[in-house]
Amino acid sequence: MNSTAISGQDAVIHTERGAGLFSQLQWPGPLVRRLMLIVLLAVALAGTVTAWVVSRASGEEVAGRLVQQQTDEVELVARLLASKIEQSQKVLGTLADGITPQMLQSPSLLEWVLQQGLPALRFFDAMEIARSDGRLILNLQNGKQEPASSVDTDERDILLRTMVQGKPLVSGVIGDRPSAARIMLTLPLVNDEGKVLGVVGGVLRLQSQGLLPHSLALPGRDDSRLIVFTSDGVILSHPQLERVMGNIKTEPGAGQVYTQWRSELKPISTGRGETTKVNDHLVSMAGVPMPEWWVARVTDSQALMAPLHGAQRRAWWFAAASLLLVGLMAVVAMAWVALPLTRLHRRAQGILLNDNSVEDAASAFAESELLADALDHLEAQQQHHGHQAEFSRLQLQGILEQAPIGIVITRNDMLELLSQQASLMLGYSRAELEGQSVRQLFADDLQFDELARQMREGAAARGGYEGEFELRRKDGSQLWARVVGRMALDRKSAMAAVWVLEDITMARDERRKPMWANSHDLLTNLPNRTAFLERVRSLLTHKAERGAGNPHSDIVLLHLDLDHFTLVNDHLGHEAGDMLLRQFASLLDELVRHVGWVARLGGDEFAVVLPNCTAERAELIAEHVRASIEEWEFAYDGQTSMTTVSIGIVVAPCDLEDVTPWLRAADMACYYAKRAGRNRIMVREVVDKAAA
Repeated sequence: MNSTAISGQDAVIHTERGAGLFSQLQWPGPLVRRLMLIVLLAVALAGTVTAWVVSRASGEEVAGRLVQQQTDEVELVARLLASKIEQSQKVLGTLADGITPQMLQSPSLLEWVLQQGLPALRFFDAMEIARSDGRLILNLQNGKQEPASSVDTDERDILLRTMVQGKPLVSGVIGDRPSAARIMLTLPLVNDEGKVLGVVGGVLRLQSQGLLPHSLALPGRDDSRLIVFTSDGVILSHPQLERVMGNIKTEPGAGQVYTQWRSELKPISTGRGETTKVNDHLVSMAGVPMPEWWVARVTDSQALMAPLHGAQRRAWWFAAASLLLVGLMAVVAMAWVALPLTRLHRRAQGILLNDNSVEDAASAFAESELLADALDHLEAQQQHHGHQAEFSRLQLQGILEQAPIGIVITRNDMLELLSQQASLMLGYSRAELEGQSVRQLFADDLQFDELARQMREGAAARGGYEGEFELRRKDGSQLWARVVGRMALDRKSAMAAVWVLEDITMARDERRKPMWANSHDLLTNLPNRTAFLERVRSLLTHKAERGAGNPHSDIVLLHLDLDHFTLVNDHLGHEAGDMLLRQFASLLDELVRHVGWVARLGGDEFAVVLPNCTAERAELIAEHVRASIEEWEFAYDGQTSMTTVSIGIVVAPCDLEDVTPWLRAADMACYYAKRAGRNRIMVREVVDKAAA
């Protein structure tokens, strides 16, 4: 009996111990299981995101370096070609400096002098010199005199055009075969009075060592090509010789980029390359301005990035294995850490089953009290901000009551606030207009629709708009106003606008008079060339009467010429060109209205006169104008294009006798600004102050 009882007790003890050990190894509760799942997902997500970010960042860094390397390469080649063209012009200029008027009258003397070892004969493949009467007096082909009749017609045309325009020229590609393709550089021969006595031209073959040797396109690779082509798309240099003189549009990758750049009217400038990814090609392009050439490097992006993609695939497999190992370790560690929580979960279940659950009221309400305090604080802040907003509104209303100009603030085509001056101008009280539709201020729906169109286009292009509109006063009378507006989106995505109104009814009446039409340009409403000359002569006379000596009394002339204006007419049409001139004139007038005045000289040429202005201040004003126009985008028919301007600056001398040499000097300064690459400023002085 006793032994049996002892054995039964031992069995009970072992059973209880086993039950305790089993309870320690029980499966975790729902909360722990959810936390384990969250940890696994977090590890997987964090690892995946980290691997993706690192892979993407490394890929972008490598791709960026390759893109920068390729961009630097085309920029270097473009600068090299620009340097070759400039060096050729310098050699031609050295030759021109050595030619006297007497030599032009004696071809034999001229040939003898040139044969004495001038470097130009060895530099150029052909040399041609013509007099102002059109007679070709020298035709050297590879250093040997040839008959004048052997000169190509295109070369004769370039020589004649140089004499007519009186400035250096670089021709396009002459010849229809790669072996005969060449370019011609010309330079007018002028005397001390500036009269053109003749012209000298030098011819370079495209594949000559002095221009585009075949080695320029090397080393050739199956996945990359270095190409040089003209702005018209004619290929000048290519690793495959049979592609020379072909069209760039047929080149994979480069053709699409060329077509896009042509459609966007991008100017050619030395030293600034751009790289574009088109389909499976990486295309880098840089320009050579003087001959208007492009240098392009076209690379197969898949072949370029293949080594990187292989390394990334290996890294992804390694990352996946690492994530799996880290996830398993995290689950095991969390199960071990969660053992106390698992025991607590089991005991809580027992407590709930026995209805012995006890809640700590102080702990339960602590967070809710904190949240209530936070909500009370937010409500107090909202009331404070409301008081501040009302105070700011009252301040703005006070400003609008005292403002001497007409100011209108709208939101979603509704009148929100008006200045006292705007109310008087329109014949309403502010209470009658605030909260009403903007449409009721306009004489008809066409005027309102035109404003809406200008608002959309102006907001997209430069964040503002300006125009003349016919408004209607309260008594029904007509009011013509110049509206200058700026637009913005508030925090609720509502379209807000601020208008500045100027009554121009009398000015509009003046425009109907014949005298106004005779002195103003009908397209831009700016003074025309005749009015410009009369007003400038009056300024010069007034300055002469006051006497010289004060630098602040100087008169400065800015001559402005739109860059690549003809491309707008060619690609978008003359209507777009007229719209560009109108918008440009309005922007220019707005920029200099407080320091000077603007006139249109003709075509795409404008003049700005700055009275009582120093040369240093004039340069600052001109730079402000240039930068503002560069930031401006011209929008037409859903298309936008960048616009730049070249500016020539000339200060009127104290003893200036006539406007003509002053205007000519400004025109030449503008010409040199264009020649230097466009979108820049050039300062010159008046050389001949007497009347021309």
